[in-house]
Amino acid sequence: MTDRPLTLMAVHAHPDDEATGTGGVLARYAAEGIRTVLVTCTDGGCGDGPGGVKPGDPGHDPAAVASMRRQELQASCDVLKVSDLEMLDYADSGMTGWPSNDAPGSFWRTPVEEGAGRLAELMRHYRPDVVVTYDENGFYGHPDHIQAHRITMAALKMTELTPKVYWTTMPRSGMQRFGEIIREFHPDMPEPDPAEAAAMANIGLPDEEITTWVDTTAFSGQKFDSLAAHASQGENIFFLKMGKERFGELMGMETFVRVQDATGTAVPENDLFAGLR
Repeated sequence: MTDRPLTLMAVHAHPDDEATGTGGVLARYAAEGIRTVLVTCTDGGCGDGPGGVKPGDPGHDPAAVASMRRQELQASCDVLKVSDLEMLDYADSGMTGWPSNDAPGSFWRTPVEEGAGRLAELMRHYRPDVVVTYDENGFYGHPDHIQAHRITMAALKMTELTPKVYWTTMPRSGMQRFGEIIREFHPDMPEPDPAEAAAMANIGLPDEEITTWVDTTAFSGQKFDSLAAHASQGENIFFLKMGKERFGELMGMETFVRVQDATGTAVPENDLFAGLR
């Protein structure tokens, strides 16, 4: 036994990503006395600026947006009681096909070995028992999410550590319910074209392929407030429009796929730390 606290490390791409997929587990495990470490890889500079000004439009200042989003990220971490925030501060690469993908210093252009080396140092420092990040497609294909996955998996190979490793996901049943709620709030929204609908249908996993279902309903209020802390991006955060009660109904369960484990704990499981305590 050791006096070192059990530690969760979540590796995310942008400020606000920590809230959507892992806000519940960050809040829950912090409340249980587990050290929670958030690594945010980019500065979020491709987010909306004041007044909703979009990247590339006149008046959008990526440096000013990054500064604003750093403050919002800290506020979100305060809500979730995150123990330690680490920012790699790579430039936000923006959405697929944006010129910012290939801008000097962008996360997408950063060699995987470089980003992984920096993350490996953080892993050696914190010695996480559980590591959470995205799957190889970044859940929905965002370049920075894919890169976060790549550097996380490469960093793990650079260390002697053997944490439980999870990728965030959503059950297909939950994605269907999410689509129904979007249409409820936007009844005039046109039906997606077939290609878009097919892409949406492939997001997430069949329920039976999900290994880990963590009930974070009791912490859904904190999760909602952590999203609300990212006020500058409110136009892009649909979940804030549904209010706390509906949000808790939809987002109270966080789901993962376990991809590395040395405990031998059977799946499905309901705790990222199953077998560790």
